[in-house]
Amino acid sequence: MSAVSRETLATRAENRHPITGEYRKGVITVRSLVLGTLGALAVGYLAPYSIHVIHGSWMELDFSAPMSLFFFFFLCAGPNLLLMKLRRSLALTPAELVAIYGMMLMASAIVTMGLTSQIIPVITGPAYYASPENRFETELLPYIKPWLMPRGTAPQSPLVTYLYEGLPPGQRIPWGAYLPALLAWAPLLMAVYVAMICFMVLLRKQWVENERLAYPLTFLPLELAGARSGGWPLILKQPMFWGGFLLAAGLATMTGLHAYFPTVPAPNLAPKFEAVKNIWWVWFRMSLPMIGFFYLVNLDVSFSLWFFNLIFQILSMIIKLLKLTPHENVGPFGANVDLFKYLGSGAFIALLVSGLWVARPHLRVIWDRVRGVGDPRVDREEILSYPTAFWLLVVCLIVITIWLQASGMPAVAIPVFIVLAFVFFLGLTRVVVESGMAEAVAPSIAPGMTAALLGTPALGQGGMIAMVMNYVWASDIRTFVMASAANTLRMTTVVEKGHRRLFAGFLVAILVSFAASFYVTLSAGYNSGAATMAAWFFGAEGVPTIGYKWALARVAENAGPSRLGWITLLTGAGLYLLLATARFRFVNWPFHPIGFALAQTWIMDAIWFSPFLTWLLKSTILRYGGMRTYVYIRPFFLGLVIGQFSLNVLWLLVDKLTGHPGTSLFWI
Repeated sequence: MSAVSRETLATRAENRHPITGEYRKGVITVRSLVLGTLGALAVGYLAPYSIHVIHGSWMELDFSAPMSLFFFFFLCAGPNLLLMKLRRSLALTPAELVAIYGMMLMASAIVTMGLTSQIIPVITGPAYYASPENRFETELLPYIKPWLMPRGTAPQSPLVTYLYEGLPPGQRIPWGAYLPALLAWAPLLMAVYVAMICFMVLLRKQWVENERLAYPLTFLPLELAGARSGGWPLILKQPMFWGGFLLAAGLATMTGLHAYFPTVPAPNLAPKFEAVKNIWWVWFRMSLPMIGFFYLVNLDVSFSLWFFNLIFQILSMIIKLLKLTPHENVGPFGANVDLFKYLGSGAFIALLVSGLWVARPHLRVIWDRVRGVGDPRVDREEILSYPTAFWLLVVCLIVITIWLQASGMPAVAIPVFIVLAFVFFLGLTRVVVESGMAEAVAPSIAPGMTAALLGTPALGQGGMIAMVMNYVWASDIRTFVMASAANTLRMTTVVEKGHRRLFAGFLVAILVSFAASFYVTLSAGYNSGAATMAAWFFGAEGVPTIGYKWALARVAENAGPSRLGWITLLTGAGLYLLLATARFRFVNWPFHPIGFALAQTWIMDAIWFSPFLTWLLKSTILRYGGMRTYVYIRPFFLGLVIGQFSLNVLWLLVDKLTGHPGTSLFWI
């Protein structure tokens, strides 16, 4: 071997990340941030347009970020691949591609479920849907701080009537009425988002390098960016990848054609059977993207997801059959049984506590750095230094506390509410990066669990309503900034320099995607009537009323803290810790505690068959084909993901061009 070849190999070895083995190639440049901003704008405009105007597939609803991943796939397989072949010096490097995708991921957490399609109905819905039956006008609206709502918000006022029913001819959208409310919400929301990013900066090295979590949602973007092949997207040359792509695309095409031509058969990938009459329905949903993600996780994780969920489905059936369900009124969302909400919340608390316990050595490194006595090089690959991230986090928590108190939340509830909110955010983020469960929801939410643990008398009517206002960012949100930051920071192992620029990119992506999505959503409402848009976000039984109805019902009951609830919560924490301890103590222990923590949720009832099927397939492949066969087949499962998402976008375009809206190919 020549000296040049030896030098080249040595250079490549030095440029590989010591843990992930990925090439460090490229710098986060200004052009990548500009392209990322354009991508965030595109996601911000098109994602809400797809569900509110075209009424098509639900894009950017959850952690899988279908539209962002499709745009990234198009960029890597189209323009950038062409540049690599014709003039490689102009092609985007893996570092630049990661920055672009990370900014689109950040946008995906804002544009619909994450914020925009929550805040508009939460601050306008109670006025529009007020009626003598629900008592909103007399028992709800007087307790909402006026600065939290648009100017002129009142029952039967033109502001809300025109939003939900459409503007009369010649009228203009009242943008100015919304500006003061948005400026009032801005300090809270930016503090929450910056705090989420800071948490992930502080935990990135622990999760990526010390614990080496799977991060299944990052595998395909990294392959497309050429992270393991020096920049070339070699996955695009693999027949197995295109086989998975064509299978998913073919099934989605049949579904789309069926909407236009009913004689074309549509595959039923989500059959549902009534196991016990009027009590238990069992879903056998085969979600191709979820199957693709689950293929990348450890077998104990995928096994535990479906195994524990079936146990809780059976328990729920028995409870309903024997009519044993106690009335706890923990609120909507999460688990279907109130006691399971406590049980799962206890598991999430234990998940966080045990994770911090395992991370003690890393946390000491952070603390030494914050105090100025640690190695200053330890955080050179983070987007913020540890001291900056720590003190920013402290400031953000102070801002959140002050804002919540100003909004009417009593002081006794604020620390409990904040802790629970971040317990659920951190727990769900850990679930996503370790299990690939891109559709995850928490077993409960911070407003409901705070009221249940403290009791309604401690909060009062104003405090209960103030908590419900925070459904804007702390309800059953299936995507949020923390998870987007976690997945992006995992991919920064390919970045050589310029890490710190990515933090600015995150903030820009949040701002521009919110501006675009707010413009599209509000315009669609005033032009065609929000009541005709996505029913969950603007319908009478969805986001505009569901939290407020629960708050008034809870106030009417005036229930104190639940002793049974506290016992169940502690039981859930204890069971989680027992499972976690057993996993570390016993070789080949098959149960992963994350499966228990997530098992009670409604979305696991809908998706359990996908991890079961993947676990069965992967177990068989590893048993009879070994690791080599597993790796050879892996591109097929990645193809399932992007094949489904590509057809989602394609059919949105078809619906738009043909004027035939309403073709939905994908929900979860």
